[in-house]
Amino acid sequence: MTSISRLFNLNDSNWGRGGSGGNSGNEPPRRPPGGGGNNNNGGPPDLDELWRDFNRKLGGMFGRKGGGNGNGDGSGGSPRYAPPSPRRARLGLGLVLLVIALMWLGSGFFIVQEGQVAVITQFGKYERTTRSGFQWRLPYPIQAHETVNLSQLRTIEVGFRNNARTKVGREALMLTDDENIVDLQFVVQYRLREDGARAYLFDHRAPDEAVMQAAETAMREVVGKKPMDFVLYEGRTQVAAEAVALMQQIMDLYRTGVLISSVAIQNAQPPEQVQAAFDDAVKAGQDRERQINEGQAYANDVVPRARGMASRLLQEADGYKQRVVETAEGDAARFGLVLTEYRKAPQIMRDRLYLDTMQQIFTHTSKIMVDSRSANNLLYLPLDKIMQQASQESLSAVRGTGSASVPAPSPSLPSTNAPAPESNRMLDGLRNRDRTR
Repeated sequence: MTSISRLFNLNDSNWGRGGSGGNSGNEPPRRPPGGGGNNNNGGPPDLDELWRDFNRKLGGMFGRKGGGNGNGDGSGGSPRYAPPSPRRARLGLGLVLLVIALMWLGSGFFIVQEGQVAVITQFGKYERTTRSGFQWRLPYPIQAHETVNLSQLRTIEVGFRNNARTKVGREALMLTDDENIVDLQFVVQYRLREDGARAYLFDHRAPDEAVMQAAETAMREVVGKKPMDFVLYEGRTQVAAEAVALMQQIMDLYRTGVLISSVAIQNAQPPEQVQAAFDDAVKAGQDRERQINEGQAYANDVVPRARGMASRLLQEADGYKQRVVETAEGDAARFGLVLTEYRKAPQIMRDRLYLDTMQQIFTHTSKIMVDSRSANNLLYLPLDKIMQQASQESLSAVRGTGSASVPAPSPSLPSTNAPAPESNRMLDGLRNRDRTR
């Protein structure tokens, strides 16, 4: 190693020709400046001489021995190296080949991460699929492998790229069932099946492009069967679900090994050219719905009230009818009884009826004017004064007994239960006059 270091010492002016302090016994003698070989002393080294020195050092490592000068005449000078024996040459070559073979075989080891699989090909043809972990295959060029990530959630955008403002009109514009155009932008998320790595790599040239085309085709078919208002407003979730099912059917039919995870509608609106008119139509529809709701609310308030009032009137009329009928029946029965008694004693019944009638009339009045036939003067009966006086007398009688538990009646509310003596005399006079008539 010391000789090699000295051989490749860059600080040595005689690089590759020995040390500066003299000539050692194991190295060739230093050539004079005027001799053959390197004629530019102190300049760059001679490459041919460096190569010869390197070969001599390498031969010494393999056990070459010999003497003689560099010309091979055996006359002395620098030592002469004999060629190695065939056995040692074969041994050294075998070791080199073994090391190279081990390195070549070791290049077949590889590691597959969790959630990934490795597809191994032999001379470009599919051989097998390996799971995660430490794996080995035949080294290149016999076998090769390609890692596929199964857990990765892949995403494609249809109708826009990276931002909702960067629209792709060719993909976004779709025709609905009621012959209207909608601008629809959505995102599709998918991953590979457990057994779909081979199909994803070998069965299709561009599987991601196939997913995009299938997504656009499925969405156009679903939107083409729905009205515009359903797609724009209440039916977004249903449209996305139907698109996922149809896309999965297409992917299974093509055998792409793709599993559709979800479809998310980012934006759904009319085209920009008719956006203002569509907003006006939407506002008009909203006003119509509001007025319909208001009218329905008013009807819900008025109709039950009218029905209740009608039911109440019907019940009142029914009650009135029953009351009138029963009253008439009672009056008829009473009249029949009165008629029977009247036939037995006509005069007595006539007086009784007259008195009952007068009693009913005088009960609701406080002033009575009596026309006397004997004279033209009208007789005035102050029934209010009489009743007031009678009530005062009864109150005095109650107070005189000392009973404090009976409350005194109010003067403004005269009692009509007990008639006054004067009124009794007047009634008797009227009765007698009627009898003499």
